[in-house]
Amino acid sequence: MRRGWVWAVALAVVFVAGSARAQELEVHGFLQANYSLRVADTEPGDPEDDFLLGDHRLQLDLGRSSGAVSFATKVDLVHDSVSAEASVDVREAHVTFSGARYDVTVGRQVLTWGVGDLVFINDVFTKDWTALIAGQPLQYLKLGSDGVSVNAYLGSLSAQVVAIPFFEGDRLPQGARLTGYNPFPGLPVEVERPERTAGHTELAARVYGYLGGFDLAAYTYRGFWGAPPGVRPEETRLVWFAPALSTYGASAQGTLGAGIVSAELGFYDSRDDPGGIDPTIENSQVRMLAGYQRAFGSDLTLGVQYYAERMLDHDAYLGSLPDGFPRRARTRHNLTARLTRTFNYQASQVAVFVWGSPNEDDFYLNPEIRHAVTDDVWVAVGANLFGGTERHTFFGQFDRNDNVYTTARFTF
Repeated sequence: MRRGWVWAVALAVVFVAGSARAQELEVHGFLQANYSLRVADTEPGDPEDDFLLGDHRLQLDLGRSSGAVSFATKVDLVHDSVSAEASVDVREAHVTFSGARYDVTVGRQVLTWGVGDLVFINDVFTKDWTALIAGQPLQYLKLGSDGVSVNAYLGSLSAQVVAIPFFEGDRLPQGARLTGYNPFPGLPVEVERPERTAGHTELAARVYGYLGGFDLAAYTYRGFWGAPPGVRPEETRLVWFAPALSTYGASAQGTLGAGIVSAELGFYDSRDDPGGIDPTIENSQVRMLAGYQRAFGSDLTLGVQYYAERMLDHDAYLGSLPDGFPRRARTRHNLTARLTRTFNYQASQVAVFVWGSPNEDDFYLNPEIRHAVTDDVWVAVGANLFGGTERHTFFGQFDRNDNVYTTARFTF
Protein backbone atom coordinates (compact mmCIF):
# COMPACT_ATOMS: atom_id res chain seq x y z
CA MET A 1 0.00 0.00 0.00
CA ARG A 2 1.28 3.48 -0.85
CA ARG A 3 2.45 5.59 2.06
CA GLY A 4 0.04 8.36 1.12
CA TRP A 5 -2.95 6.09 1.65
CA VAL A 6 -1.63 5.02 5.05
CA TRP A 7 -1.16 8.52 6.33
CA ALA A 8 -4.50 9.59 4.86
CA VAL A 9 -6.13 6.87 6.93
CA ALA A 10 -4.14 7.97 9.99
CA LEU A 11 -5.21 11.58 9.64
CA ALA A 12 -8.83 10.59 9.05
CA VAL A 13 -8.96 8.45 12.19
CA VAL A 14 -7.28 11.11 14.30
CA PHE A 15 -9.72 13.71 12.97
CA VAL A 16 -12.72 11.53 13.82
CA ALA A 17 -11.34 10.75 17.27
CA GLY A 18 -10.89 14.44 17.97
CA SER A 19 -14.17 15.68 16.55
CA ALA A 20 -17.17 16.67 18.63
CA ARG A 21 -19.11 13.59 17.51
CA ALA A 22 -16.38 11.33 18.92
CA GLN A 23 -16.13 12.86 22.35
CA GLU A 24 -17.42 9.69 23.98
CA LEU A 25 -14.79 7.51 22.34
CA GLU A 26 -11.97 6.14 24.44
CA VAL A 27 -8.85 6.85 22.42
CA HIS A 28 -5.50 5.29 23.29
CA GLY A 29 -2.49 4.07 21.37
CA PHE A 30 1.20 4.55 20.85
CA LEU A 31 3.96 5.64 18.51
CA GLN A 32 6.78 3.11 18.21
CA ALA A 33 10.13 2.62 16.50
CA ASN A 34 11.53 -0.92 16.47
CA TYR A 35 14.86 -1.95 14.92
CA SER A 36 16.55 -5.34 14.75
CA LEU A 37 20.05 -6.13 13.44
CA ARG A 38 21.29 -9.60 12.52
CA VAL A 39 24.52 -10.46 14.36
CA ALA A 40 25.00 -14.03 13.08
CA ASP A 41 27.07 -15.23 10.15
CA THR A 42 25.05 -16.06 7.05
CA GLU A 43 25.58 -18.55 4.25
CA PRO A 44 25.04 -18.48 0.49
CA GLY A 45 21.32 -18.42 -0.20
CA ASP A 46 20.46 -16.65 3.06
CA PRO A 47 18.79 -13.21 3.04
CA GLU A 48 21.38 -10.50 2.44
CA ASP A 49 19.88 -7.74 4.60
CA ASP A 50 21.56 -7.20 7.98
CA PHE A 51 18.45 -5.45 9.30
CA LEU A 52 15.55 -7.72 10.15
CA LEU A 53 13.35 -4.84 11.33
CA GLY A 54 13.08 -1.16 10.55
CA ASP A 55 9.56 -0.83 11.90
CA HIS A 56 7.75 2.44 12.57
CA ARG A 57 4.10 2.29 13.63
CA LEU A 58 1.23 4.28 15.02
CA GLN A 59 -1.36 2.21 16.87
CA LEU A 60 -4.82 3.65 17.41
CA ASP A 61 -6.90 1.88 20.05
CA LEU A 62 -10.49 3.10 19.88
CA GLY A 63 -13.43 1.88 21.93
CA ARG A 64 -16.86 2.84 23.09
CA SER A 65 -19.47 1.25 25.34
CA SER A 66 -23.18 2.07 25.19
CA GLY A 67 -25.30 -0.06 27.50
CA ALA A 68 -25.20 -3.69 26.41
CA VAL A 69 -23.19 -2.96 23.25
CA SER A 70 -19.53 -2.04 22.99
CA PHE A 71 -16.93 -1.96 20.25
CA ALA A 72 -13.15 -1.92 20.17
CA THR A 73 -10.59 -1.64 17.43
CA LYS A 74 -6.80 -1.60 17.30
CA VAL A 75 -5.29 -0.51 14.01
CA ASP A 76 -1.56 -0.21 13.33
CA LEU A 77 -0.30 2.11 10.59
CA VAL A 78 3.09 0.69 9.69
CA HIS A 79 6.09 1.85 7.70
CA ASP A 80 8.65 -0.88 7.03
CA SER A 81 12.05 0.64 6.25
CA VAL A 82 13.55 -2.69 5.15
CA SER A 83 11.02 -3.23 2.36
CA ALA A 84 10.29 0.51 1.92
CA GLU A 85 6.57 -0.28 2.14
CA ALA A 86 3.66 0.97 4.22
CA SER A 87 0.59 -0.95 5.33
CA VAL A 88 -2.43 -0.98 7.59
CA ASP A 89 -2.56 -3.84 10.13
CA VAL A 90 -5.98 -4.40 11.73
CA ARG A 91 -5.05 -6.02 15.03
CA GLU A 92 -8.58 -6.09 16.46
CA ALA A 93 -12.02 -4.93 15.32
CA HIS A 94 -15.02 -6.36 17.12
CA VAL A 95 -18.45 -5.64 18.58
CA THR A 96 -19.61 -7.20 21.88
CA PHE A 97 -23.21 -7.74 22.96
CA SER A 98 -23.52 -8.35 26.71
CA GLY A 99 -26.27 -9.78 28.89
CA ALA A 100 -26.56 -10.81 32.53
CA ARG A 101 -25.13 -14.29 31.94
CA TYR A 102 -23.54 -14.11 28.51
CA ASP A 103 -21.61 -12.03 26.03
CA VAL A 104 -21.15 -12.43 22.29
CA THR A 105 -18.16 -10.93 20.47
CA VAL A 106 -18.18 -10.71 16.68
CA GLY A 107 -15.18 -9.66 14.59
CA ARG A 108 -11.41 -9.76 14.76
CA GLN A 109 -10.27 -10.58 18.31
CA VAL A 110 -7.19 -11.86 20.13
CA LEU A 111 -7.87 -15.15 21.94
CA THR A 112 -5.48 -16.57 24.54
CA TRP A 113 -6.00 -19.88 26.35
CA GLY A 114 -3.76 -21.96 28.62
CA VAL A 115 -1.23 -21.28 31.36
CA GLY A 116 2.21 -21.55 29.68
CA ASP A 117 4.88 -18.87 29.33
CA LEU A 118 5.60 -18.92 25.57
CA VAL A 119 4.43 -22.55 25.62
CA PHE A 120 1.09 -22.99 23.85
CA ILE A 121 -0.69 -26.33 24.19
CA ASN A 122 -4.43 -25.64 24.16
CA ASP A 123 -3.97 -22.17 22.72
CA VAL A 124 -4.30 -23.13 19.05
CA PHE A 125 -5.08 -19.62 17.79
CA THR A 126 -2.96 -17.85 15.20
CA LYS A 127 0.53 -16.65 16.13
CA ASP A 128 3.27 -14.70 14.38
CA TRP A 129 6.53 -16.52 15.14
CA THR A 130 8.45 -14.23 12.77
CA ALA A 131 7.65 -11.31 15.09
CA LEU A 132 9.12 -13.13 18.10
CA ILE A 133 12.25 -14.28 16.27
CA ALA A 134 12.94 -10.88 14.70
CA GLY A 135 12.65 -8.85 17.92
CA GLN A 136 9.21 -7.25 17.97
CA PRO A 137 7.51 -6.68 21.36
CA LEU A 138 5.92 -9.82 22.76
CA GLN A 139 2.37 -8.57 22.16
CA TYR A 140 2.94 -9.07 18.41
CA LEU A 141 3.35 -12.83 18.83
CA LYS A 142 -0.45 -13.13 19.06
CA LEU A 143 -2.59 -12.36 16.01
CA GLY A 144 -6.28 -11.67 15.82
CA SER A 145 -8.79 -14.31 14.72
CA ASP A 146 -11.83 -13.39 12.61
CA GLY A 147 -14.91 -15.03 14.02
CA VAL A 148 -17.50 -15.27 16.77
CA SER A 149 -16.89 -15.93 20.48
CA VAL A 150 -19.75 -16.73 22.88
CA ASN A 151 -19.22 -16.73 26.65
CA ALA A 152 -21.80 -18.13 29.06
CA TYR A 153 -21.47 -17.51 32.81
CA LEU A 154 -23.12 -20.39 34.65
CA GLY A 155 -22.47 -19.71 38.31
CA SER A 156 -19.31 -21.48 39.43
CA LEU A 157 -18.57 -22.56 35.86
CA SER A 158 -18.22 -20.62 32.63
CA ALA A 159 -18.08 -21.79 29.04
CA GLN A 160 -16.73 -20.28 25.82
CA VAL A 161 -17.36 -21.40 22.25
CA VAL A 162 -15.41 -19.93 19.33
CA ALA A 163 -16.09 -20.27 15.60
CA ILE A 164 -13.44 -19.06 13.12
CA PRO A 165 -14.52 -19.42 9.47
CA PHE A 166 -11.34 -17.97 7.94
CA PHE A 167 -8.28 -20.09 8.78
CA GLU A 168 -4.99 -18.20 8.57
CA GLY A 169 -2.29 -20.42 10.08
CA ASP A 170 0.77 -19.26 11.96
CA ARG A 171 3.26 -16.91 10.34
CA LEU A 172 6.53 -18.81 9.95
CA PRO A 173 9.93 -17.88 8.46
CA GLN A 174 9.86 -18.41 4.70
CA GLY A 175 13.34 -17.15 3.81
CA ALA A 176 12.59 -13.52 2.90
CA ARG A 177 14.39 -12.17 6.01
CA LEU A 178 14.67 -15.12 8.41
CA THR A 179 16.22 -18.51 7.80
CA GLY A 180 14.87 -21.86 8.95
CA TYR A 181 15.39 -25.55 8.29
CA ASN A 182 14.44 -26.53 4.73
CA PRO A 183 14.98 -30.14 3.66
CA PHE A 184 14.50 -29.01 0.06
CA PRO A 185 16.81 -25.99 -0.39
CA GLY A 186 16.33 -24.02 -3.55
CA LEU A 187 12.58 -24.60 -3.86
CA PRO A 188 10.43 -21.50 -3.29
CA VAL A 189 7.83 -21.85 -0.53
CA GLU A 190 4.14 -21.37 -1.28
CA VAL A 191 1.35 -21.50 1.32
CA GLU A 192 -1.83 -23.44 0.55
CA ARG A 193 -4.74 -22.71 2.88
CA PRO A 194 -7.94 -24.74 3.28
CA GLU A 195 -10.83 -23.71 1.08
CA ARG A 196 -13.06 -21.16 2.78
CA THR A 197 -16.15 -23.29 3.10
CA ALA A 198 -18.54 -23.71 6.03
CA GLY A 199 -17.18 -27.21 6.61
CA HIS A 200 -13.68 -25.83 7.20
CA THR A 201 -14.73 -23.49 10.02
CA GLU A 202 -12.48 -23.89 13.06
CA LEU A 203 -14.42 -24.68 16.23
CA ALA A 204 -13.01 -24.39 19.75
CA ALA A 205 -14.57 -24.63 23.19
CA ARG A 206 -13.54 -24.47 26.82
CA VAL A 207 -15.22 -24.90 30.19
CA TYR A 208 -13.51 -23.11 33.07
CA GLY A 209 -13.99 -22.28 36.72
CA TYR A 210 -12.40 -21.89 40.14
CA LEU A 211 -12.26 -24.83 42.54
CA GLY A 212 -10.22 -25.50 45.67
CA GLY A 213 -7.95 -22.52 45.11
CA PHE A 214 -7.20 -23.42 41.46
CA ASP A 215 -8.29 -22.04 38.10
CA LEU A 216 -9.32 -25.13 36.13
CA ALA A 217 -10.19 -25.46 32.44
CA ALA A 218 -10.96 -28.15 29.86
CA TYR A 219 -10.52 -27.50 26.12
CA THR A 220 -11.30 -28.93 22.71
CA TYR A 221 -10.59 -27.77 19.16
CA ARG A 222 -11.36 -29.00 15.64
CA GLY A 223 -9.55 -27.35 12.76
CA PHE A 224 -6.09 -27.46 11.26
CA TRP A 225 -2.41 -27.48 12.16
CA GLY A 226 -1.26 -23.86 12.39
CA ALA A 227 2.35 -24.95 12.97
CA PRO A 228 4.16 -26.96 11.90
CA PRO A 229 2.46 -27.09 8.50
CA GLY A 230 2.31 -30.08 6.23
CA VAL A 231 5.18 -30.00 3.71
CA ARG A 232 4.64 -31.29 0.15
CA PRO A 233 7.59 -31.05 -2.29
CA GLU A 234 6.66 -30.50 -5.93
CA GLU A 235 8.82 -30.13 -9.00
CA THR A 236 9.17 -26.34 -8.89
CA ARG A 237 8.01 -25.43 -5.40
CA LEU A 238 7.62 -26.48 -1.78
CA VAL A 239 4.01 -26.31 -0.61
CA TRP A 240 3.09 -25.66 3.02
CA PHE A 241 -0.44 -26.89 3.68
CA ALA A 242 -2.70 -27.20 6.73
CA PRO A 243 -3.58 -30.81 7.68
CA ALA A 244 -6.67 -31.53 9.75
CA LEU A 245 -6.21 -31.43 13.53
CA SER A 246 -8.30 -32.01 16.66
CA THR A 247 -7.07 -31.29 20.18
CA TYR A 248 -8.34 -32.14 23.66
CA GLY A 249 -6.80 -30.86 26.87
CA ALA A 250 -6.98 -29.37 30.35
CA SER A 251 -5.10 -26.91 32.56
CA ALA A 252 -4.82 -25.93 36.21
CA GLN A 253 -3.19 -22.97 37.94
CA GLY A 254 -3.16 -21.91 41.58
CA THR A 255 -1.17 -21.02 44.66
CA LEU A 256 1.26 -23.54 46.11
CA GLY A 257 3.43 -22.44 49.01
CA ALA A 258 4.91 -19.04 48.26
CA GLY A 259 4.40 -19.29 44.52
CA ILE A 260 2.06 -20.21 41.67
CA VAL A 261 2.01 -23.70 40.17
CA SER A 262 0.75 -24.42 36.63
CA ALA A 263 0.00 -27.61 34.74
CA GLU A 264 -1.39 -28.25 31.26
CA LEU A 265 -2.02 -31.31 29.09
CA GLY A 266 -3.07 -31.69 25.47
CA PHE A 267 -3.73 -34.54 23.04
CA TYR A 268 -3.14 -33.65 19.37
CA ASP A 269 -5.05 -35.91 16.97
CA SER A 270 -3.57 -35.56 13.48
CA ARG A 271 -6.75 -36.53 11.61
CA ASP A 272 -5.22 -36.68 8.12
CA ASP A 273 -2.56 -39.15 9.28
CA PRO A 274 -4.04 -41.25 12.11
CA GLY A 275 -1.43 -44.00 11.76
CA GLY A 276 1.58 -41.72 11.55
CA ILE A 277 2.73 -43.12 8.19
CA ASP A 278 2.69 -39.91 6.12
CA PRO A 279 6.07 -38.12 6.48
CA THR A 280 4.62 -34.87 5.10
CA ILE A 281 2.21 -34.47 8.06
CA GLU A 282 2.97 -34.01 11.75
CA ASN A 283 2.39 -37.09 13.89
CA SER A 284 -0.26 -37.24 16.63
CA GLN A 285 1.18 -36.12 19.97
CA VAL A 286 0.70 -35.70 23.67
CA ARG A 287 1.98 -32.36 25.05
CA MET A 288 2.61 -31.78 28.77
CA LEU A 289 3.60 -28.73 30.84
CA ALA A 290 4.43 -28.17 34.51
CA GLY A 291 5.54 -24.76 35.81
CA TYR A 292 6.22 -22.82 38.98
CA GLN A 293 6.62 -19.07 39.52
CA ARG A 294 7.67 -17.29 42.69
CA ALA A 295 8.44 -13.73 43.74
CA PHE A 296 11.42 -13.05 45.99
CA GLY A 297 10.64 -9.75 47.63
CA SER A 298 9.00 -7.03 45.57
CA ASP A 299 11.63 -6.74 42.82
CA LEU A 300 12.66 -10.28 41.80
CA THR A 301 10.55 -12.99 40.11
CA LEU A 302 11.61 -16.41 38.86
CA GLY A 303 9.49 -18.76 36.76
CA VAL A 304 10.49 -22.24 35.54
CA GLN A 305 8.74 -24.75 33.28
CA TYR A 306 9.14 -28.32 32.05
CA TYR A 307 7.49 -29.03 28.70
CA ALA A 308 7.41 -32.25 26.68
CA GLU A 309 6.11 -33.24 23.23
CA ARG A 310 5.71 -37.01 22.81
CA MET A 311 5.11 -38.51 19.36
CA LEU A 312 2.49 -41.26 19.57
CA ASP A 313 3.31 -43.27 16.43
CA HIS A 314 7.09 -42.98 16.50
CA ASP A 315 7.79 -46.42 15.00
CA ALA A 316 5.50 -45.67 12.05
CA TYR A 317 7.18 -42.29 11.65
CA LEU A 318 10.63 -43.91 11.48
CA GLY A 319 9.40 -46.49 8.97
CA SER A 320 8.00 -43.80 6.63
CA LEU A 321 10.94 -41.39 6.86
CA PRO A 322 12.82 -41.02 3.54
CA ASP A 323 16.50 -41.94 3.47
CA GLY A 324 18.84 -39.13 4.48
CA PHE A 325 16.29 -37.19 6.54
CA PRO A 326 17.17 -36.44 10.19
CA ARG A 327 15.34 -38.52 12.79
CA ARG A 328 13.42 -36.92 15.62
CA ALA A 329 13.32 -38.40 19.09
CA ARG A 330 10.08 -39.91 20.37
CA THR A 331 9.94 -37.23 23.09
CA ARG A 332 11.34 -33.71 22.95
CA HIS A 333 12.12 -32.52 26.49
CA ASN A 334 12.23 -28.76 27.19
CA LEU A 335 13.18 -26.58 30.15
CA THR A 336 12.46 -22.84 30.39
CA ALA A 337 13.29 -20.17 32.95
CA ARG A 338 12.34 -16.49 33.16
CA LEU A 339 14.10 -14.19 35.63
CA THR A 340 12.84 -10.62 36.08
CA ARG A 341 14.47 -7.96 38.27
CA THR A 342 13.19 -4.40 38.65
CA PHE A 343 15.10 -1.34 39.86
CA ASN A 344 14.52 2.35 40.57
CA TYR A 345 11.02 1.87 42.00
CA GLN A 346 10.20 -0.44 39.06
CA ALA A 347 11.12 2.18 36.45
CA SER A 348 13.86 -0.12 35.12
CA GLN A 349 13.69 -3.84 34.44
CA VAL A 350 16.18 -6.54 33.49
CA ALA A 351 14.67 -9.80 32.23
CA VAL A 352 16.19 -13.01 30.89
CA PHE A 353 14.22 -15.82 29.27
CA VAL A 354 15.95 -19.06 28.31
CA TRP A 355 14.50 -22.17 26.67
CA GLY A 356 16.58 -25.28 26.11
CA SER A 357 16.06 -28.88 25.06
CA PRO A 358 18.43 -31.29 26.86
CA ASN A 359 17.93 -34.18 24.45
CA GLU A 360 18.00 -32.14 21.23
CA ASP A 361 20.82 -29.92 22.49
CA ASP A 362 19.45 -26.58 21.30
CA PHE A 363 18.42 -23.33 22.98
CA TYR A 364 16.82 -19.90 22.75
CA LEU A 365 18.05 -16.98 24.90
CA ASN A 366 16.30 -13.61 25.22
CA PRO A 367 17.87 -11.00 27.55
CA GLU A 368 16.22 -7.56 27.67
CA ILE A 369 16.68 -4.27 29.52
CA ARG A 370 13.73 -1.88 29.67
CA HIS A 371 13.54 1.61 31.16
CA ALA A 372 10.55 3.92 31.63
CA VAL A 373 11.84 7.39 30.75
CA THR A 374 8.52 8.94 31.80
CA ASP A 375 5.06 7.57 32.54
CA ASP A 376 4.37 7.67 28.79
CA VAL A 377 7.73 6.73 27.25
CA TRP A 378 9.77 3.54 27.56
CA VAL A 379 12.77 2.16 25.72
CA ALA A 380 14.11 -1.39 25.53
CA VAL A 381 17.25 -3.12 24.27
CA GLY A 382 17.50 -6.88 23.93
CA ALA A 383 18.73 -9.84 21.93
CA ASN A 384 17.35 -13.06 20.44
CA LEU A 385 20.02 -15.77 20.38
CA PHE A 386 19.54 -19.28 19.00
CA GLY A 387 21.83 -22.29 18.90
CA GLY A 388 22.03 -26.04 18.48
CA THR A 389 24.34 -28.81 17.43
CA GLU A 390 22.02 -29.81 14.55
CA ARG A 391 20.43 -27.63 11.88
CA HIS A 392 17.10 -29.47 11.89
CA THR A 393 16.19 -29.02 15.59
CA PHE A 394 13.54 -26.53 16.68
CA PHE A 395 15.93 -23.77 17.78
CA GLY A 396 19.04 -24.93 15.95
CA GLN A 397 17.41 -24.07 12.62
CA PHE A 398 17.26 -20.38 13.61
CA ASP A 399 20.94 -20.08 14.52
CA ARG A 400 21.64 -17.70 11.63
CA ASN A 401 18.90 -15.31 12.83
CA ASP A 402 20.68 -14.12 16.01
CA ASN A 403 19.84 -10.45 16.45
CA VAL A 404 19.94 -7.45 18.74
CA TYR A 405 16.93 -5.16 18.85
CA THR A 406 15.79 -1.87 20.30
CA THR A 407 12.31 -0.45 20.81
CA ALA A 408 11.13 3.04 21.77
CA ARG A 409 7.44 3.66 22.50
CA PHE A 410 5.39 6.73 23.38
CA THR A 411 1.91 5.84 24.69
CA PHE A 412 -1.13 8.09 24.84
